[in-house]
Amino acid sequence: MPRRYHRPVDAAPTPDPDVEVRRAWRDALGVVLATSAYGISFGALSVASGLDVWQTCVLSLLMFTGGSQFAFVGVIGAGGLAAAPAAIASSGLLGVRNVAYGLRMAPVVATSRMRRVLAPHFTIDESTAVSLALTGVRARTVGFWATGIGIWIGWNLTTLAGALLGDVLGDPKQYGLDAAAAAAFLALLWPRLRRRQPIAVGVAAAVVATLLTPVLMPGVPVLVAAVVAVVVGWLNLFAERPAPARLPERQRES
Repeated sequence: MPRRYHRPVDAAPTPDPDVEVRRAWRDALGVVLATSAYGISFGALSVASGLDVWQTCVLSLLMFTGGSQFAFVGVIGAGGLAAAPAAIASSGLLGVRNVAYGLRMAPVVATSRMRRVLAPHFTIDESTAVSLALTGVRARTVGFWATGIGIWIGWNLTTLAGALLGDVLGDPKQYGLDAAAAAAFLALLWPRLRRRQPIAVGVAAAVVATLLTPVLMPGVPVLVAAVVAVVVGWLNLFAERPAPARLPERQRES
């Protein structure tokens, strides 16, 4: 019986580290420009919600997590100072996700004491996404720091611009600025809605928040919807069950 010779399968080419680093800078720049742009909407909404320019700028300097900031000023704007506890809880709940990002990114960026101190402040959705999209350690490090620091600078500049222009622009809703944060979060969420369980979690949380918004204090429906999402995920409801393994044809015949 003649022998069969198989050509060895070529291994995947190793990415050039320099090319990866250039890609990291390019991706970081694109994300920085896109993300910083809607800092204007936060500045305008914050001033319209009752915060002054300095309070708005300090919030961006220190909190620096867009979703939590929008949640905070949104609840304050709807419920006033009485809704401050719910505003703090809502913004804190949204910020918890950064803890998971930190655990994932620590081996990549926390390589010195100074970096371990600074990295948490720049660990956000965008810096994590850009870094993990790359393969080389150096490229991932560049992607993380370039994106995080770049967005921090751009976000604070556009926050200041939006706060100063808030009174000139009038009601931010006339320009659709109030929808900027929701659109950004939808863009982050949409790629994850590929399986039955994430879709069920999103639909359940949205329905609960919509039904409770007219009857509860601002911010509380978001907290209740988060509890619903946690329960669905914890109990693993609506999860797709793995298909039973099929035996080879010969074993079935025997």
